[in-house]
Amino acid sequence: MLRSLLFSLLAACASLSAAEDGFVSIFNGQDFTGWKGPVENYEVKDGAIACKAGKGGTIYTAEEYADFVVRLEILIPAGSNNGLAIRYPGSGDTAYVGMCELQVLDNDAPKYAKLDARQYHGSAYGMVAAQRGHLKPAGQWNEQEVTVKGSTIKVVLNGVTILDTDLSQVNLEEVMGKKPHPGKDRTSGHFGFAGHNDLVLFRNIRIKKL
Repeated sequence: MLRSLLFSLLAACASLSAAEDGFVSIFNGQDFTGWKGPVENYEVKDGAIACKAGKGGTIYTAEEYADFVVRLEILIPAGSNNGLAIRYPGSGDTAYVGMCELQVLDNDAPKYAKLDARQYHGSAYGMVAAQRGHLKPAGQWNEQEVTVKGSTIKVVLNGVTILDTDLSQVNLEEVMGKKPHPGKDRTSGHFGFAGHNDLVLFRNIRIKKL
């Protein structure tokens, strides 16, 4: 019985190790080494990157990425808003000049009840809506994985695929507000966080080049 349990634990550890093969941590849990942008608007809190309340702006990795998978944990306090900058050029509004901004949002907050469907958590902001109903209650940690390959983006939230789309197929005449998205077809750029004046925390951030 004990031997069987030991083998099961070893197998589980081996499986976990294999699943993390090729992933590299991009945040050391202590400071913003390797990050650029308005880092003064963020802080390290209990080993996590935290956007300071009332502050924001996009911070991003010094390194650029083409195709990649990023895994991280996200804690969204009640009513909070942020975003993941995908293939960000280093300046400007990542929702438009980057490939996209993947929304990070407390979907259940009353003040967000009447948003466009393409503004909720996991959505390619303003372009493609993510499936709702898989965020944990506000204030709890969520696990998220984002795969960016060519013009496609896949978002898995707490084990459920909530977005799987090809941005090359997006009709810019039908996007929210019919705003231009000059960065939509970018093939590489930085990864980062687009703070919007709310406290949101990110930890255990690791990335794998494809």
